[in-house]
Amino acid sequence: MNTTITVTTTELDELGRFFAIAGRRLAAGDRAPEMFSGAIDAAWHRLAGDKAAHIAFTTAHAGFALTHVEDAGSGDVAWVAEYENAYGPLPMVWFTNESGVVDTAAWHRYRDAGQVWASWKCGPVGGGDDSCPEPSE
Repeated sequence: MNTTITVTTTELDELGRFFAIAGRRLAAGDRAPEMFSGAIDAAWHRLAGDKAAHIAFTTAHAGFALTHVEDAGSGDVAWVAEYENAYGPLPMVWFTNESGVVDTAAWHRYRDAGQVWASWKCGPVGGGDDSCPEPSE
């Protein structure tokens, strides 16, 4: 069963943390992190509506400008341990869609077993200054 919540951790704070992880991974030559949260991706789309703000925000958090690209996939989310080492457990917003509905099964699987299996549509690439494209349905 899914429930709707009011998010207490802001999507923008989590987006900054995501970009910090993306910056470290990309600088090390690793694969970019998967953006599996609809709520946080929606915040990314809102931020990207202002190209200068998007470049400034990604540069401040990642160390360089990032671009939003389509990168669909599903499976184990590879960067969760990096997040937990830097910031602690993932907050519930990571399991929330753009409408505020929590995938409670995924949330409980993470909280009970530490596993994050998800689908994603996009991710970051480095060096770009393009604004984020409109989300695809």
